[in-house]
Amino acid sequence: MTNSDNRPLTLRDVSEASGVSEMTVSRVLRNRGDVSDATRERVLETAKRLGYVPNKIAGALASSRVNLVAVIIPSMSNMVFPEVMTGITEALDETELQPVVGITGYKPEKEEKVLYEMLSWRPSGVIIAGIEHTEASRAMLRASGIPVVEIMDVDGTPVDSVVGISHRRAGQKMAEAILKGGYQKIGFLGTKMSLDHRARKRFEGFTETLAKNGVEIADQEFYTGGSALVKGREMTAALLEREPEIDFIYYSNDLIGAGGLLYLLEKGAKIPQEIGLAGFNGVGLLDGLPMKLATMDACRHDTGRKAAEIIAARVNDPSAGPVRIAMEPKITYGQTLRRP
Repeated sequence: MTNSDNRPLTLRDVSEASGVSEMTVSRVLRNRGDVSDATRERVLETAKRLGYVPNKIAGALASSRVNLVAVIIPSMSNMVFPEVMTGITEALDETELQPVVGITGYKPEKEEKVLYEMLSWRPSGVIIAGIEHTEASRAMLRASGIPVVEIMDVDGTPVDSVVGISHRRAGQKMAEAILKGGYQKIGFLGTKMSLDHRARKRFEGFTETLAKNGVEIADQEFYTGGSALVKGREMTAALLEREPEIDFIYYSNDLIGAGGLLYLLEKGAKIPQEIGLAGFNGVGLLDGLPMKLATMDACRHDTGRKAAEIIAARVNDPSAGPVRIAMEPKITYGQTLRRP
């Protein structure tokens, strides 16, 4: 069964697909009544496969939608996402829509739970970070019958609309700039790739471009959890102890890059003459560092704003089709990367 007309799935759809009555489906989903284990399992599996989410406001409101936009992001402690939220809020301030935020902690199974709960309240649209989701999450998004915008990444196949940058392209551009700066012995420090798909794609684009130019990564290290500044210091020290000839370090984000920069300044390193550094994200709060770290703007504010504008336009005109907006990441050389 497919939801080809882009309408929300109903109890009847689950009933027909599972071969039981609508009343039985309702009992299973509300965990009420006497239903056999086999029937309960069949109904739950069918509902999950179809992406069906029960409507908690059915019977309470005349409208089948509320003026809420579900915004699902990994974190609010990461400096990246408040700028995205600012863009979303600015755009929605011009409409009757209001954002409501769910946090996933970068965990796919948590994303499923957050998405399930948010969709049960029948929002007018969904803005969700990233383009990689579990099959259950993708099924729920496809079956929701509302506009969906995946943000911050365009390298993949979106469920509906998508706004962001190509992280592979970002990695490629940084590798090109580093090579043009004359650096050859390059190290990489970053987050665990299994938890950060966008960082993985940047790393892939980065290493592929280096390889095409006959350069291999000299050393690399990955971390998870803890203070990014402290991790940046620790990993930079460990990397240079193993490979003292490294002349450039590319960090997967600005915060660990800032930790590395502070460590090297304390050691009296000549930056960018003897060793260069670059991060990613263009975090404005780091402008107060003793040196301006080379970085790349991920267009976070504009991504949030354009995503919200797409939702608002689709709410006003349900016949409008999906939109794909790929922004171009821009390098800021700062004082830690030699200009070509």
